[in-house]
Amino acid sequence: MTGWRLKLVFFAGLLLLWEGLVRLHLWPSYIFPSPLTVGQSLLNGIADGVIPLAILTSLRRLLLAYAISLLIGIPLGLLLGRTPLLQETLGTIVLGLQALPSICWLPLALLWFGLSETAITFVVVMGAVLSITLSTADGVRNTPPLYLRAARTMGARGWRLYTAVILPSTLPAILSGMKLGWSFAWRSLMAAELIYITTGLGQVLTLGRELNDMARVLSVMLVIISIGLLADYAVFRPAELRIRQRWGLHAGA
Repeated sequence: MTGWRLKLVFFAGLLLLWEGLVRLHLWPSYIFPSPLTVGQSLLNGIADGVIPLAILTSLRRLLLAYAISLLIGIPLGLLLGRTPLLQETLGTIVLGLQALPSICWLPLALLWFGLSETAITFVVVMGAVLSITLSTADGVRNTPPLYLRAARTMGARGWRLYTAVILPSTLPAILSGMKLGWSFAWRSLMAAELIYITTGLGQVLTLGRELNDMARVLSVMLVIISIGLLADYAVFRPAELRIRQRWGLHAGA
């Protein structure tokens, strides 16, 4: 049993286990609701427009901040990977900041930009751009020297060396950085929306907590997980498959 059948059986088993725990009455229903209650809360949130509006708002913020992160992170990573001076100076700062949780940027963002969309965008960018930069820089440094020597022998210099050799060789690392950046951006956005009172999935989570509505909280968590899985299956996995096929790493190649 493989593929979707295996996944279907697995998740059906999880739902049965969930329902079984609910029927044991180990916790009050308002703390640990049943799958049916959570599903009904999800349908109600969709029907009244709260969840669709929250999804659109959060995705709009995420896509804007993620695009900014890519525009900054990939070129910066290419420079860090090829410039020893930058690697020893700016690269050290980037590596150090990577260890800082993105939510730590929120107080600074609020002081700089106030309670605004710009503050949320700043936090999300800082959560994503560092991982993209470091992955790209590592990919550049791992470019086989033989490729570079061969390209120089054929006359490739400057930007031609980047576009013809370094960038194609770095694509797997860039894609890994993009996946990490997406996940960090998603987490940073949810953390910022939990604190900053505004429309979005994070705020719906906060409202569910304040109303002691665990079914609403769990339903929104399922939405967040589903969006993450959809992005992986619809965007990153096909791109990764193409790159692996291009480099002869896929099992069917």
